[in-house]
Amino acid sequence: MTDWSLTLHASITEIGATAWDRCAGDDNPFLSHAFFLALEESGSVGARTGWLPRYAALHDGTVLVAVAPLFLKGHSYGEYVFDQSWARAYEQAGGQYYPKLQIAVPFSPVSGKRLLIDPAQLAQDTIAGVFGDALRQACQELGLSSVHMSFCTEAEQDVLAGHGWMKRIGLQYHWHNQGYADFEQFLEALASRKRKAIRRERREAQGCGLTFRTLRGPEITAQDWDRFYTFYQATIDRKWGQAYLTRQFFSGLSERLGERVVLMQALHDGIPVAAALNLAGRDTLYGRNWGCEGDWPFLHFELCYYQAIDLAIAEGLARVEAGAQGEHKIQRGYLPSLTYSSHFIRDPALARAVRPFLEEEREAILQEKEALASFSPYHHKNSC
Repeated sequence: MTDWSLTLHASITEIGATAWDRCAGDDNPFLSHAFFLALEESGSVGARTGWLPRYAALHDGTVLVAVAPLFLKGHSYGEYVFDQSWARAYEQAGGQYYPKLQIAVPFSPVSGKRLLIDPAQLAQDTIAGVFGDALRQACQELGLSSVHMSFCTEAEQDVLAGHGWMKRIGLQYHWHNQGYADFEQFLEALASRKRKAIRRERREAQGCGLTFRTLRGPEITAQDWDRFYTFYQATIDRKWGQAYLTRQFFSGLSERLGERVVLMQALHDGIPVAAALNLAGRDTLYGRNWGCEGDWPFLHFELCYYQAIDLAIAEGLARVEAGAQGEHKIQRGYLPSLTYSSHFIRDPALARAVRPFLEEEREAILQEKEALASFSPYHHKNSC
């Protein structure tokens, strides 16, 4: 008889890097032990930001079979899947929505597995269902309102739906590599007008006396990170946000993740005036943060979209995830893609109110995705 147990951990160091990474795999750097350790050691997660680590570990007897990046939260900031309206409605009705549990990569709208199961385990769906039940039970025993899992896989969402979790979808814009030999071959897949527009944008971005370079891991100096952090803070200030990530986080990231950290810079007279931070997975380039000083035409598109495509083609990566939002990405080859999240709400009354909202939202998003597909810049309307 299987002897399942769930433990919660206030630090990633309580779960060894070897054990965590065995479960997480090496596909997605955002799920690595090193990434979460960099967040912790830099103070980017913790009491200051309201993301309190409670990493979940599922055991079969004494054997660790799965882990999940779980956080205790007193707000809904930094998640990119919005539930503030649920919180307001519940609190207006006399309930207490916060604190809640959140399974997520903090401050990062990147898709991927969230229930990280040791690949040596054969019954993956069974273990995922057990993990979902255990997280529900933890939510109940701790007296919390809910537990949420954002930007998970569709397969995880389907499994948890059979264990009392509710489904939610969203939209992002991803570029897919069709085996292009170079950027020009990618452009040839586009309609003539779109192709000309992108060439013009690249020409203007690169014609302002700027030079461009891409740095990997150990190549990124402390001075590079100092400049990048200035850009990061300026972007946060313009968007009225909060600078969750500390300066220490960025240097810790390149120290711990090495070549998987990709910093693309634009320089004027040898000084960086803009930069875009990416992390490289096994088959995906993930756009992370960007910032700029000055007003440079189309520079955001060049650094965040086109340079990313250049690198993905050169390294044979299957896709680029360029972050949240942005219908303008469609005209630049990034097509609408569904994202998935799962939600367990402990109070049946609140769950009954949220469920029809999610059903209506799902229908609206599917209709939006279909409508956006008509704006595809590709000759043959590549599949979204």
